[in-house]
Amino acid sequence: MIVFDHVCKTYPNGVKGLDDVSLKIGQGEFVGIIGLSGAGKSTLIRAVNRMHDITEGVLMVDDTDVSTLRGKALRRFRRGIGMIFQSFNLVTRTTVMKNVLTSFVPDLPFWRVLLGIFPKECKIRALEALDKMGILEKAYTRVDQLSGGQQQRVALARTLAQNPRIILADEPVAALDPVTARQVMDDFSDINRTMNITVLINIHHVDLALEYVDRIIGIRAGRIVFDGPASEVDDDVLKRIYGEAGVPERSSDAAL
Repeated sequence: MIVFDHVCKTYPNGVKGLDDVSLKIGQGEFVGIIGLSGAGKSTLIRAVNRMHDITEGVLMVDDTDVSTLRGKALRRFRRGIGMIFQSFNLVTRTTVMKNVLTSFVPDLPFWRVLLGIFPKECKIRALEALDKMGILEKAYTRVDQLSGGQQQRVALARTLAQNPRIILADEPVAALDPVTARQVMDDFSDINRTMNITVLINIHHVDLALEYVDRIIGIRAGRIVFDGPASEVDDDVLKRIYGEAGVPERSSDAAL
């Protein structure tokens, strides 16, 4: 369970990234966060694993007050939360396997990391994660030889290898073509459904959000202006989120 209780985030320049946000997200939910650029979508996502510190309120994850975590306790907490980025965050000049194995680095002695010697069980888990993502045959291929969609699947496999209970995805399909974007969204949907992993996805493409996620959180100027089933999102809701001039096109081709 993720609980935001009157959470605010004010940046040093005075800009409010989050403004009195209160919401609850249960285990196994698939949640899409939509809104204009700069509305606070990324801030909301990144507050969960404390990539951004909140300035007011309380943020609880599985009965843990995130703001109280320090040092090893914070690192252990983050092990249960996977993070997927738009830019994939992979080392492109090395193999897929080595990229997935980096998920185990925080748990290993420094000498193993330095020498690149990973225990057998880590290698098995990495291969299993690649198999779940359907790219096991690419395990020893260099990342820079893969397509964008395949690279995002490597990033997902790296996250799955750490056995997360939550996956945070910050614009994971923004750099992909329409067909590949849907393939990656299929992957998120499968992970959510078959593994009961909570997925919070910050997504620019409204049509993709409405097609795949169960719940939509609409954010505008740091405030939650809609929170409900994707099936209840209509043009009036979109105007509330984006404003009259900013309502996105509803056709899939235009949205992508």
